Amino acid sequence: MSILPDETAFADFRKQCLSTDNWSNKYDKYGMQVWVENSPANKGNNGPAVHKIKCQMTIDDVSAASMYDVLHDGAYRKTWDPAMMESYDIARLSANADVGYYSWLCTKPIKNRDVVSLRSWQVTEDEYIIINFSVKHPKYPPRSDLVRAISIITGYLIKPTGPNSCTFIYLSQADPKGSLPKWVVKQASQVFAPRVLKCVHKAGQNYAEWKRQNSPDQKPWLHPEQNTLPMMDPSDLSIQRADSLENVDESSKVATQDTEDSS
Repeated sequence: MSILPDETAFADFRKQCLSTDNWSNKYDKYGMQVWVENSPANKGNNGPAVHKIKCQMTIDDVSAASMYDVLHDGAYRKTWDPAMMESYDIARLSANADVGYYSWLCTKPIKNRDVVSLRSWQVTEDEYIIINFSVKHPKYPPRSDLVRAISIITGYLIKPTGPNSCTFIYLSQADPKGSLPKWVVKQASQVFAPRVLKCVHKAGQNYAEWKRQNSPDQKPWLHPEQNTLPMMDPSDLSIQRADSLENVDESSKVATQDTEDSS
């Protein structure tokens, strides 16, 4: 079977974004809501630090199309994402799928993370969807200086509500790996998620002006013929499972790494 998402995968992601069943609301202010999926009762506090979080933002001054472009435009992301260390697309997999690399800064003493993911997108008359999940790439193995995080499913659903307004939904189930307690992961997500969404919204407000001065006609995510990335056979990739024991950084290793970084 192909590793590429099919229509069923997009439909399932859409359903999760729009559902409120089995979700607990953790934040509801300033046109923004954050939910966390309820964990099965038998997991308890000793379950793995794999959580699912959903954030919804009402945007009344940026079009759905612009927000979609912001999420795709790697050159623009370098101007507004303060957590990003390194980000680049590796190869095309199809007209609406690619594989890429992203690494980000974490607050010490937490070790910095990175991820290799397969991203796919779908555009219809009334919505934009982007989904990604972690994959193993033969030429991009885990690095010794970073913890390889795992995206089980992460993505965005953007629905227009007017010519210059939209509903913006972010959903993610991810395993940050390492030695982070489950409660730390959940608290961090609920605190930082609203901040990240506000940052993305501001990026959307400034995108049109920036794009006018930076290759305004270049949008390969809308025009596949503009894509110059090398082609790659999707069968050369495999899904990175969240239960992998790779890259587990014990607390002592994290502390040592931070000491080395600050020296």
